[in-house]
Amino acid sequence: MTAASDDIPAQPTQDRGPGRGSEERDDDALMERLRSRAWDPGRRFDTTPIPLAWVNERYGAEPAAHDGRAGSRSDGMLLFDSSAEAVAAYYADTPREPLFAPVSLAEFEIAESRVGRRMPELLRRVYTEVANGGFGPDAGLECLTDGNREPGQTRAQPSAVGVYERNCAAGLPTSWFELAYGGCTMHWHVSLTAVDNPVLLHDTDGWNPDLDWDPDDGPHDGLRHATPSLRRWLWTWADGEDVWDEALK
Repeated sequence: MTAASDDIPAQPTQDRGPGRGSEERDDDALMERLRSRAWDPGRRFDTTPIPLAWVNERYGAEPAAHDGRAGSRSDGMLLFDSSAEAVAAYYADTPREPLFAPVSLAEFEIAESRVGRRMPELLRRVYTEVANGGFGPDAGLECLTDGNREPGQTRAQPSAVGVYERNCAAGLPTSWFELAYGGCTMHWHVSLTAVDNPVLLHDTDGWNPDLDWDPDDGPHDGLRHATPSLRRWLWTWADGEDVWDEALK
């Protein structure tokens, strides 16, 4: 596939379609909406764990039939869609605060200097006004700085800047900044250079520099979808919608 730039292919893999009304909304309103979800421990990710014992006590011993159940874990926790009534009930009295506190402007500028490119203003506001990652679609936005650990975890969260440096060393375009792990071999990146900073869904199964020996292959062969703007991608999640809906059309 021939690339029009180092950001997006000449012929995108998905029809971008008409713009959403949310594109027109104020960024201050977006920050407030993002804080509302990111600071709510029950809603900061797409799915939320609840102890099986609590679910059985409140709803009976057949939780599989309960609305919103999305799966289970080996540690005795059930996973529910974050919009489920059970999530709101279980986390009703939990303090509202970010998983990782927002970074300072100085910390953001240090990260930006390591990247070597100007970061989108909207991304600066997210990291300095909402949280240092730890919320959002799929696995959530990656932390911008090093050394952040969730309560009860021994391993620190990966740094988005460190991931960026590894991605560039592996051959991904230097204008792609990874936002979040999308599961399996999928990763969400934001373009640092294209107009409106589209969010790119990249599949490493489509291009893996350690496995692809064809000199005509490149990272754009793994590009599966482009959301037209970072703003649109963030509003979709802030509004409680699924960022995958467009990608799977």
